[in-house]
Amino acid sequence: MPITTASHAPVTSTTLSQRIVAAVGASVLGLCLVYFAGFSHIEAVHNAAHDTRHSAAFPCH
Repeated sequence: MPITTASHAPVTSTTLSQRIVAAVGASVLGLCLVYFAGFSHIEAVHNAAHDTRHSAAFPCH
């Protein structure tokens, strides 16, 4: 019995507009998360993101 290899990677083609929409969507989601963590008054969120905010020069207090 011969050994065969199968390609399991799907072949997809994305258009430029689809890639732009994905990039803009990811950027908006990221900015919302940074805004939430940066201006949250919830103690647990503040403590979880504290060091990251300071390393990015984002003031938190």
